Amino acid sequence: MPLPEDYLIYPHRRKGFDNSHYEWDPADRRPPIALKDGTKSVATIIVPIEFFPLNPPATPFKHPGAMKTPYPDLRHFTTRDYGNRIGVYRLLREFAKRGIKATFAINAEIAKRYPPLLDAIRSGGHEVAAHGRSTAHIHYAGLTETEERDWIADVRNTFPEAQTWMSPARNQSYRTLDLLAEAGFEICLDWEADQRPLAFKTSAEPIWALPHYGELGDFKLLLDRSQSEDEWADQIIEAARYHVACHDKEGASAFVFTMTPYILGQPFRIHAVRRVLDALVEMDSLALSTATESCAAFSEVVT
Repeated sequence: MPLPEDYLIYPHRRKGFDNSHYEWDPADRRPPIALKDGTKSVATIIVPIEFFPLNPPATPFKHPGAMKTPYPDLRHFTTRDYGNRIGVYRLLREFAKRGIKATFAINAEIAKRYPPLLDAIRSGGHEVAAHGRSTAHIHYAGLTETEERDWIADVRNTFPEAQTWMSPARNQSYRTLDLLAEAGFEICLDWEADQRPLAFKTSAEPIWALPHYGELGDFKLLLDRSQSEDEWADQIIEAARYHVACHDKEGASAFVFTMTPYILGQPFRIHAVRRVLDALVEMDSLALSTATESCAAFSEVVT
């Protein structure tokens, strides 16, 4: 039996994607861009500062770093707490030795519970980015608009100066970006669609999406994939070298990677942190910048 004539007709078929935040603009169809100061690539270090409850909800899913064993999972809880008590200060010292400014993505719950930690981050000149309420507050389509707006408003009140946002577990609902723009956030670290910041369309002002590569995440490489510290360092350094080397053909680029305190703040991993920081600081034509500095540089590009 032959197919009906209208079987292959789909009225919504078009070029592009199933989201309206950015255009169909692949790398081979756009001119290279250059930054005014001649920098070829910009790297941004994100340090997530997170609160993990002992009994996290399973809806819509547990945060990747959430408790693993039956309640009370004190072993994993205290490991996460170690990051906020010990590991983060090791990272702060290494940044200070090299004059590096990172972007610290901080849960609102952390800011309320540990003000001295927030003071230490700010006194080091680092950027404070809003990282949602806590790891138990995952943004997803099951939230009502009122619930999600209230969550974002609470975080905004906690970090009134923050320009940058990163969702817990980097998860969003369909309306998250619109609500973030409505709340005055200008940069989002949830997406990784490109190798340069993209101005995502929202119902309000555009939001810069700075590419945050999950494949370079220390959680994924060191914990999920059980790679060694040197393998992690090799991949960060190689990514930076590649971005710089491809500048003449592909134009200026930017990328983001994480340094999680309870992972990289461990004493047996500090040697790898030092190796990465030294390599990036010494790399010609690479800038180490905060998220806001990176997006500001790309907002003034020349073709």
